[in-house]
Amino acid sequence: MTAADPLDAVAAVADAVLFEGYLLYPYRASAQKNRLRWQFGVLTPACPDDPRSGTEPSRNRTETLVEPVGAHLRLEVQLRLRCLQLQSRLLCTPDGAPVDELVIDGVRQLAFEEGTPRQVDATLALADLLAGPVTVPIRLPGSRVVEDLRDASGAPAGRLVRECWPVTGRIVVAATDLPGPYLVYRLRLDVINDGECAPSAPREQQLRTALIAAHTLLAARRGAFLSLTDPPRWAEPYAAGCVNEHTWPVLAGPPDRSDLLLSSPIILADHPQLAPESTINLFDGLENDEILTLRTLVLTDEEKAEARATDPRAAGIIDAVDALPPEIMERLHGAIRSMRPARDDVPAFPTPSAADGPTFGADSADTRPPERTPWWNPGADAAVDPDTDSVLVGDVPVARGSAVLLRPGRSSDAQDRFLAGMRATVQAVVHDVDGGVHVAVSVDGDPAAELQLAHGRFRYFRPDELEVGA
Repeated sequence: MTAADPLDAVAAVADAVLFEGYLLYPYRASAQKNRLRWQFGVLTPACPDDPRSGTEPSRNRTETLVEPVGAHLRLEVQLRLRCLQLQSRLLCTPDGAPVDELVIDGVRQLAFEEGTPRQVDATLALADLLAGPVTVPIRLPGSRVVEDLRDASGAPAGRLVRECWPVTGRIVVAATDLPGPYLVYRLRLDVINDGECAPSAPREQQLRTALIAAHTLLAARRGAFLSLTDPPRWAEPYAAGCVNEHTWPVLAGPPDRSDLLLSSPIILADHPQLAPESTINLFDGLENDEILTLRTLVLTDEEKAEARATDPRAAGIIDAVDALPPEIMERLHGAIRSMRPARDDVPAFPTPSAADGPTFGADSADTRPPERTPWWNPGADAAVDPDTDSVLVGDVPVARGSAVLLRPGRSSDAQDRFLAGMRATVQAVVHDVDGGVHVAVSVDGDPAAELQLAHGRFRYFRPDELEVGA
């Protein structure tokens, strides 16, 4: 029996990253948003003779912190690079003429581009990495497969040609012993596309030899990774010195593990997990599964047929949604995971006072329950007004129109941390159903601020994440 691969604990989330945006609802080739594809983690060949022609970076960099557990020179790092390799799907008539579409026995087939999962694995010893950079080659072979298509009678109906082009590159891995009293190392991974690019080559051609949705998984044997999003205080200077380009590393796997890392082109929080209610990969983890599922269900038969003809994975989505049982659909309707436990010292109804007038109860002729402002309708509560309410930031009250500086906390997500030190204007002070207070702001100088204000979209921070601006 072989030992379990520790990276299996990250496989589900890594697959979601690999196929994020692969094909978007309505999953048809004719949809405008499916005509410009491959949006995340694309590393194309460099074009040194014509730098302006490069539409994507040719390399990414991950830097993270790792500390040994036990004998430090026995620490090993298991590395896995995962990506998609572009595979064209061409259709031809029986005599070899290329066409965009074939209809065989009433079933459509469309020419399209598919993505084939690839991975490169290596296990590296810390002692070797401290001695100098170690290079792991990337060699994704090309291929060409021709399939003859026949109709129900057995007569030739066309040809299906799937073709991949060779992709070459390297992963350069190095470790640095950081100065100071702590035994901690900075681990650096550079993923580089070494393919050649013709001057002024269009993006469609560059993608043939690109690493698409490239991301890396790491497992530390006899070691532990430190969070860059929320590092321990002693490691904050080391974390601030880490440079990450076109990727962001987060602790991965279950929350009780620190030996796994996912470096993703999509910004994630530490220990990302798939919602247990999500049973179908809809290729859009940023969207609501219930909405996508309902929209897919109401596609017309013709639209579903086009989606099935677009890509085998799209066909899988259509079939899975059509077969979704009611109990799974009900699970998609929502789940509460973030609300704090109810406090025992808060009465179910406000305690009445003499100013409230007569009370109701067993000793009263009127046994109607007291009226309460419904928590789901803050507009009915005159005591709450986001446009005029204020909250203390330090010792200073701030309200709509106040100038503040953004100081996201150590527990904030990575996207909020990008805004640290920026100036903003308070747009509202709002209260949630748990009694928390949040400050809605617009970032000063943001070119999209005017549009966001028009739609009532803000960024939200706790009062302790703000500083009164000058």
